[in-house]
Amino acid sequence: MAEVKIQRVSYGGWDNCLQISNRIVNLIVTTDIGPRIILYGFPGQENEMSEIKSTMGLTGGDKWRIYGGHRLWHSPEDRIRTYEPDNFPVPWKEITYGVHTLQAVEPNTGIRKEMEITLSPDSTAVTILHRLTNKGKSPVELSAWSITAMAPGGKEVVPQTNKDTRLLPNRMISLWPYTSLNDSRVYFGGKYIILRQDPQIRQPFKFGTSNEQGWAAYFNHDHLFVKYYRHNPNARYPDLGVSYETYTNDYMLEMETLSPLTMLGPSASIEHEEKWELFDNLQMPDDEAEIERVLTEMIHIAG
Repeated sequence: MAEVKIQRVSYGGWDNCLQISNRIVNLIVTTDIGPRIILYGFPGQENEMSEIKSTMGLTGGDKWRIYGGHRLWHSPEDRIRTYEPDNFPVPWKEITYGVHTLQAVEPNTGIRKEMEITLSPDSTAVTILHRLTNKGKSPVELSAWSITAMAPGGKEVVPQTNKDTRLLPNRMISLWPYTSLNDSRVYFGGKYIILRQDPQIRQPFKFGTSNEQGWAAYFNHDHLFVKYYRHNPNARYPDLGVSYETYTNDYMLEMETLSPLTMLGPSASIEHEEKWELFDNLQMPDDEAEIERVLTEMIHIAG
């Protein structure tokens, strides 16, 4: 009978991690810091997420650390507000098929972060409900920003909006000052934007897009990771109006989804849900046509 098992384990130098498993895939959530989902993968196989070796196992201190894995931020990005350290123990409780983590209120922002992380008993499917609550005395405009740092060496696929708007533009692409459009890692195809993580290229690259299809995929380790979210075409989004962003450098690739910008009053909360899936035995496609074939055969997102 399928079941989800939750147990305390040591991982990466942290003694109080939580392993969520169903005999198909494993998740590991840190509680000594974070919370972070630091591992997602098939038992005995590679971690699909990036692990930053120089920060693994560290705790405490007033400097923000990258760590790796999956984290919750709030956008728009700001050097002080966004980079609140998550270096301290996180309370948690067990819920049906998963765990609920509750971070302390950020002293500089008055924002409290929560994640409800659940795993299907009989598949690779993960659901993460992210919640931001304003515990301060003044309204704050923000967007929930869900960031998954993926392991190096993979290839990301982001769908392009295909809506026929006749004489009007149909998509938004945001670019950062350090982003070069002739970067060898990116390919702007007819249906997809394809971004390759290259451990030999240190220069960062980032773009955002109005991803109305609400998914993105990452091929690595002969596996396929897919994250899904809901894009609201009538909402206002940060960073010139994008709900999906991606960033890469020489040691990771970040897959980032955003909720609509919200003026969050005192004691009010916003929620942002992601769903993940992981597929086995899939070689990395070489071109856009092959990517289209793989996505059409394997999952329900290519249309």
